Amino acid sequence: MRVAMIGLGDIARKAYLPVLGTRPDVQLAFVTRNAATLDELGVAWRVDRLHADLDEALAQGVDAAFVHAATEVHPTIVTRLVEAGVPTLVDKPIADTLEACESVVDLAETHGVSLMVGFNRRYAPAQAEAATLKAPFVLMQKNRTGHADAVRRTVFDDFIHVVDSLRFLAPGATDARVSGRVAGDLLQHVMLHLAGPGLDAVGIMNRDSGANEEVLEVMGAGAKRRIVNLAEVTDYAGGEHVTRRGDWATVARQRGFEAMIEAFLAAVREDRRLSALDALETHRLCERVVAELSA
Repeated sequence: MRVAMIGLGDIARKAYLPVLGTRPDVQLAFVTRNAATLDELGVAWRVDRLHADLDEALAQGVDAAFVHAATEVHPTIVTRLVEAGVPTLVDKPIADTLEACESVVDLAETHGVSLMVGFNRRYAPAQAEAATLKAPFVLMQKNRTGHADAVRRTVFDDFIHVVDSLRFLAPGATDARVSGRVAGDLLQHVMLHLAGPGLDAVGIMNRDSGANEEVLEVMGAGAKRRIVNLAEVTDYAGGEHVTRRGDWATVARQRGFEAMIEAFLAAVREDRRLSALDALETHRLCERVVAELSA
């Protein structure tokens, strides 16, 4: 399968290349305007198809594409790929405004082309298993130390993981309430509460916290499970049982990238169309969070 990787920055190198670059069923093509990066990674991963221009890569044939470029150019790149009929996985967010997200998703739906958004936590083993518990109460924190930033950038680039995780773990919770603190133009903290029949899901992000952490807790019916940084799982029912990531488990597997990539490539192989309509709902909720924090 001929797979184009468009944008070769940090997330591509850390999360995607270690998976895609070792698959015998994938023939990679690299696309970036950075000539030094093309040369460096071409040699490191033994990739011959090196392109500074997306149209050049498309002309040589592409069966699927992964988009890891900067968020502001996602709409332009994904639009070109969709118009060319190429199944595409794009890093979150699709774009940093709801209008642009809707335009891209509508184009993919109209053309009948697969579009998947890289919400890797849905595929992380610890979180995927927690979803099967169907717990009535979900609490998620994703905190950073000294990283207060602009509201829109923080919500669409980082808090979006919390928003999507709450929707994934408590799909019946749709009544949303937002609160937070903005100092000047910088978001200090934000809380999203989603409620539904018998369900409550609360997501918290503090950008001026004393720790860089991601903690998920699901609880109810006499049980509680706590997941720290997608790696350490503690079950409290009937005592306290801790499970940690195995010594040989890769970070890509732990954080869901392996399973997500396989799900996307399997759909391409089987000619199954993937829709980004559900992912669009996460972006729609992010836009509401931005609007309420900015009011």
